[in-house]
Amino acid sequence: MCSKNIIPFDSKYAHYFRDLNLEWLEKYFYVEDHDADLLNNCQATIIDQGGFIFFYQKNGEIIGTFALIKISDTIYELGKMAVTEAYQGQGIGQELLQFCKDFARTKNIAKIILYSSRKLENSIYLYGKYGFIETPIEKNGPYARGNIKMELVL
Repeated sequence: MCSKNIIPFDSKYAHYFRDLNLEWLEKYFYVEDHDADLLNNCQATIIDQGGFIFFYQKNGEIIGTFALIKISDTIYELGKMAVTEAYQGQGIGQELLQFCKDFARTKNIAKIILYSSRKLENSIYLYGKYGFIETPIEKNGPYARGNIKMELVL
């Protein structure tokens, strides 16, 4: 699970969580109310609710992030995974996903779910590479853009 580049949440990094995610949301979609709540209040909406946020740091710069949002004691949502555009295609997303899986196992998390959009083909491919499989999506999912739900049973 060890990655010298991946560091846990600290409130001084909260703006990176917001900014890294706004970068891809505004490029491909729009910021939904649920996004804004999570991004602008990540301490209250994720950390204080039993979730986790991690950051990828390279040469002192925060260039990636993801959250594990608590659904129940054994189910978490992988959400708000982002790597700044200048560093995409360098395996950082893969490092983040492997760290996520390893970390989840140490916390006895039984299942990780995620919501995405088929428009994000590279992301969907990457999730599949790491063992996530498509599962039926709820009628009223948390995101309007979400047209695919995937899960990983650990």
